[in-house]
Amino acid sequence: MAKYKVSFVPHGKEVMAEAGSTLIRAAMDANVHINASCGGEGICGKCRVMIESGEISGGISEKLSREDIDKGYRLACLSNIGSDIVVRIPVESEIDKASLNRMDTPRKTARIRTVNLDELKDKGLFVPPVEKKYLELTPPTVQDNAPDVSRIARSLRNDHNEHRLEFDMSVIRKIPDVIRQADFKVTVNIARPVREEGKNRIINIEPGDTTNRNYAIAVDIGTTTVWGQVIDLVTGEVLAQYGDFNAQISYGEDVITRIVFAEKPGGMEKINAKVVETINGVIEKIIAESKVNPDEISTITLAGNTTMTQLFLKVNPRYLRRSPYVPAAALYPPVPAADLGLNLPEHVPALVYPQVSSYVGGDIIAGVMGSGMAHEEALTLYMDIGTNAEIVIGNKDWLVCAAASAGPAFEGGGIKLGMRAAKGAIEDFSMDPISYEPMNITIGNVRPKGICGSGLITMVATLFEMGVIDNRGKFNRELDTSRIREVQGVWEYVLAWKDVSGIDRDVVLTEIDIDNLIRAKGAMYSGCITLLKEVGLGIKDLDRIIMSGGFGNHVDLEKCMVIGLLPEIDPDKVVFIGNGSLLGARMSSLTNRIRSDVGRTLSQMTNFELSETPSYMENYIAALFLPHTDINLFPKLKSRMDARQKKTSGTA
Repeated sequence: MAKYKVSFVPHGKEVMAEAGSTLIRAAMDANVHINASCGGEGICGKCRVMIESGEISGGISEKLSREDIDKGYRLACLSNIGSDIVVRIPVESEIDKASLNRMDTPRKTARIRTVNLDELKDKGLFVPPVEKKYLELTPPTVQDNAPDVSRIARSLRNDHNEHRLEFDMSVIRKIPDVIRQADFKVTVNIARPVREEGKNRIINIEPGDTTNRNYAIAVDIGTTTVWGQVIDLVTGEVLAQYGDFNAQISYGEDVITRIVFAEKPGGMEKINAKVVETINGVIEKIIAESKVNPDEISTITLAGNTTMTQLFLKVNPRYLRRSPYVPAAALYPPVPAADLGLNLPEHVPALVYPQVSSYVGGDIIAGVMGSGMAHEEALTLYMDIGTNAEIVIGNKDWLVCAAASAGPAFEGGGIKLGMRAAKGAIEDFSMDPISYEPMNITIGNVRPKGICGSGLITMVATLFEMGVIDNRGKFNRELDTSRIREVQGVWEYVLAWKDVSGIDRDVVLTEIDIDNLIRAKGAMYSGCITLLKEVGLGIKDLDRIIMSGGFGNHVDLEKCMVIGLLPEIDPDKVVFIGNGSLLGARMSSLTNRIRSDVGRTLSQMTNFELSETPSYMENYIAALFLPHTDINLFPKLKSRMDARQKKTSGTA
């Protein structure tokens, strides 16, 4: 079969592709990212590219306007290669890694909770799962010719009160040479057992006293991003942190699309290689930044949702998306990190967080444990907002959980000009109540390219309170402004005209976008209400709400309540913890108490399948309005709306 050269600009990359293959596949082979949230079905319209030269067939879709088509735009997933071609990737179709690691100040409307190292130390919980002990061994003699391993075990018992010891074979191979080259002065790494009846494993031996250099790595394997930290196990401090986009995005932006790809011949190998490649890249970056020797890493803890975990471990995910939606396992044994393809020394164990169900995974268990709710009296609602909205309610005595399919709107998916929180994304918004002219604040303070999730929430809340949209999300077509218009049968609001935008068209918010957000927030809210009702509780019974996820750090809490994403609650009861999955992985690196309690916490969690819960659909339908069909559930908003109505009608 003929092959053609495909050149990608402005990346300067080229690849040979078979005639008839798609541009999206060629981009993947060239390691060029193009946004494609639908997995190549042509329904999201995110993979717009411009054909600068050459011949392609297909690529035309209703997602492209006539003006786009005339300019040479095509959808990469539908475009088949017919000659040597040059393809330009427009800014809105690219991935922006620079914005991923930006250090932002979280929104002022909620408290931030972080790890309290002093509290851990005061409670005697700062006991990492891998500790180092320095030994000064007595050299063997004719009178004392005990084996080297026995000599080390004796020293650990007598000098450090360490018992129930076992040695990894990899350590035994190193011991004879290391102890003699170090003049019998060595440091051993002791991995603590998860259960009390377990044994302490000697997993490494080093020459000299290295007890002051003991490090761990914590990793969050997210569907969209992978984050890592290097942690000093002596001081408890985070020495380096870095995040990157999960390279599996090339095979689809949601878990279902990736499961489907993994089911194809050779699919599992390819998709596993992508996430391992991403994790290794993150590890390389944080180790270099922290100036830590890889040999000084003692352990790595990883947490991810159920699909990400099984793909990382090469466990068939096929049955996660088929009724009765069963994961392969709840708990995973420690595995040598090197056996999983990670570029770490052979002595480093990988500890992987367990999962409750197909859609409540290790990232949620990690967040629940890292946040402290599993050990505290306070009745807590834990929410992780993403494509799947995971919810946990309970305290130290009991926990119930559920997952609601919220869709990708909170991450910019399903929105005409939606995008991740990257440079050029509108993240904050306000409007003049007289002229209806917008004020857009973008990430990086550059021209608008699209809308990210936090910006979308603020926009819809503002438009609703100002009467620009009604409680169904429909625009008021009677307003005197050119920014509200109808295009191809769809009503929209122009956020930025083409001449001031960062792309070659107007940046708009459509009624379809608003409807997608309403559906997403409706799933989240109704999931919370359903779970509360199933255990005989209500909103007023909650002591606090914990919000997890980077998304939560950037949303305006009040605006979340305006649209009905969150119940109307005292803001002082809401706590943001940022990346709960990474927090839990870090906590497990700092204290073996967390790690040993994982099994107990897992056994306490009762999972509700919302699709099988009769009241869920009723609650969901009721939540498909702004903020809800029952405005009395949001008394503060109702008061403001009534006051505005009186002012508008002149009765105030």
